[in-house]
Amino acid sequence: MIITQTPLRISFAGGGTDFPDFYKVDGGCVVSSAIDKYIYVVIKERFDKKIRVGYSKTEMVDSIDDIEHELVRECLRKTGITSGVEISTMADIPSEGSGLGSSSSVTVGLLNALYAYRGELKPAEVLAEQACEVEINTLGKPIGKQDQYIAAFGNLRLIEFLPSGTVNADVVEIDPDKKRRLGESLMLFYTGVTRSSSDILSTQRKNIKTSFSILEEMKQQAYKVHANLCNGCGDYLGKVMHEGWQYKRQLAEKITNDYIDDLYQKALDAGAIGGKIAGAGGGGFLLLYSPPEYQAAVREALQELKELPFSLERDGTKVIFNVRR
Repeated sequence: MIITQTPLRISFAGGGTDFPDFYKVDGGCVVSSAIDKYIYVVIKERFDKKIRVGYSKTEMVDSIDDIEHELVRECLRKTGITSGVEISTMADIPSEGSGLGSSSSVTVGLLNALYAYRGELKPAEVLAEQACEVEINTLGKPIGKQDQYIAAFGNLRLIEFLPSGTVNADVVEIDPDKKRRLGESLMLFYTGVTRSSSDILSTQRKNIKTSFSILEEMKQQAYKVHANLCNGCGDYLGKVMHEGWQYKRQLAEKITNDYIDDLYQKALDAGAIGGKIAGAGGGGFLLLYSPPEYQAAVREALQELKELPFSLERDGTKVIFNVRR
């Protein structure tokens, strides 16, 4: 039996510049961090040759081609495992429409588990790039590349997407005490609204040419966030998140709505410096930057929502159990 643990993520700046339509022209850049909420993948050998897949439903099939779970199906193909396995996936949060990169964490965790099942240890960059190949190239999902890389590498990182296709995922070097203060200033609230990100991201991708100047500003924000975090100016992040949210709202319809706008304004009025809807928008989790002294007021203002306590996570995907008999 193999079990992998793969972190979810929050993105602070630069989201949208990881689409190939943008970064192949002028390069993209994001600042993201893994968090201590995870996707778990369990794989074990079966006595027979069937494939059993367990998630929100259970599948029992004789052939890879019959698997409905597209990520499992394509990761099996990618790793060359064709029969005789049971695979289960579990998540710490609602995995559909959360905005925390759950689909890419599933893909990275699956690949890591399947390679470990074969007795192979793949480095983070290979897992990230192969996850991109599965999701973007094979399945044609209208997504960028940041989620796969932060899930594979973990930590707080500046991730650059070069026009050549090269990806640099560098750790943001920050004083431990200031990093702790940063983590303590971040809050996540579940809006209770689930949505499919595909429609929003498809529209956002179609609008890249007309939104190019906005995305360029968002890319520069990522570099500014990186510089200020390295200099210990954590509160600057809240201001940039607020500015970035104003930019993001312009990239596609349905990124926000009156309900989300009302929640966000309540948080600002209570003392939050900035924030955004995580991921594509439209629902999922509301990420806020609020100094600790104002957080009680923010919680009171958003008492209708369930808060998700979390911390920043150092590690990327990893095998946490490996027993073969």
